[in-house]
Amino acid sequence: MDWTKKDFLGTMKEFVFQGGKIALNLMDRKTVSFKKDNSVITDADKSISKLAHRKLKKYLESSEHILIDEEDPCRRKYLNQKFLEKKKYIWAMDPVDGTRLYANQMPLFGISIGLIKDLKPWLGVVYFPSLKELFYCNGIESYFVANAFSRNAQEIKIKKQQEKITSKSLFLLSDLFFNSFSWKQRDCRLLITACAVVDICWPAIGRGVGCFDQSHLWDFAGAWPVARSAGLDFRHWQTAEILDKVDEKFFKKGNKAWQLHDYYLLSTKKNFFELQKRISKKG
Repeated sequence: MDWTKKDFLGTMKEFVFQGGKIALNLMDRKTVSFKKDNSVITDADKSISKLAHRKLKKYLESSEHILIDEEDPCRRKYLNQKFLEKKKYIWAMDPVDGTRLYANQMPLFGISIGLIKDLKPWLGVVYFPSLKELFYCNGIESYFVANAFSRNAQEIKIKKQQEKITSKSLFLLSDLFFNSFSWKQRDCRLLITACAVVDICWPAIGRGVGCFDQSHLWDFAGAWPVARSAGLDFRHWQTAEILDKVDEKFFKKGNKAWQLHDYYLLSTKKNFFELQKRISKKG
């Protein structure tokens, strides 16, 4: 069957909405356990993962589609460039991004799904159930929706970001940043949210000037096209090489399959070099 962009985007929005209801319903009676790598997993992660497989089943029956799901133990087998190049569509999904926050009943967690077409970021949807905020990209433009999925929903087109770095500015970091790096304070201040989709989506609407990221594909796939339509790109923090497609060279393999090899700085082209000056490698 020939599916359209409208079909895909409709499925993605329905998935995050239903996933958000699952997450909120389970938030007070969640069961927390730990994976082999000591990362946190909850009943919500498992339930939303199953929901995604049901919602995408009609697409995944086609050989053109694959799904890279954080909770799929077989996901590492897909990290082969020749295999990926044969797939027109790559779905990448994180049932609950910011699981530690969710497990501690904090509102900064999101449900994220991205659709990569011909190895390039294309459609993306990220929903923050507790905040009732939705970010999505239709392949050309991106939108921010306040009071999402309600009668009072307010949708705003996301514009190209042009924020200058000042004493008002915030730069978002992963919680492991200070293990390897130092920050020259100057005027811009730091914020650690411990949630990749927050770090990527918020700068797209001016809540920060960018972020420093070394996450997995499923962490950023949904927010990736949103950020790019706002004029923000992932650039290697040293070489400035832009991450603009899915290529096995960018990712680790083995037990850490699909995690970026190195850190990338998300920002506008103009701000990249200003932010780069503030980052130094320890040792």
